[in-house]
Amino acid sequence: MVKMETPEICEFCDGEVEHRIIQARFHYKGQIVYIDNVPAWVCDKCGEQYFDAPVYRHLEDIAKHRDYIEKKICFPLAEYDMQVS
Repeated sequence: MVKMETPEICEFCDGEVEHRIIQARFHYKGQIVYIDNVPAWVCDKCGEQYFDAPVYRHLEDIAKHRDYIEKKICFPLAEYDMQVS
């Protein structure tokens, strides 16, 4: 694993940032790719995620080659203004 330098305080809410392994929701060129087992720094207060530069570059490389990703997930997608009752 890459040695990480931790930002200690969240720049958005001043919460503590801690190292975690997460499922990242990564935006790239108008599309979203979910990537499992990503090392990240996560704010324990607001949930903001930070990535060290080598990790971010690897996420970009994965997203660039998303056509080769074999595992797919699907989920229901609702409209915010849908009638619920």
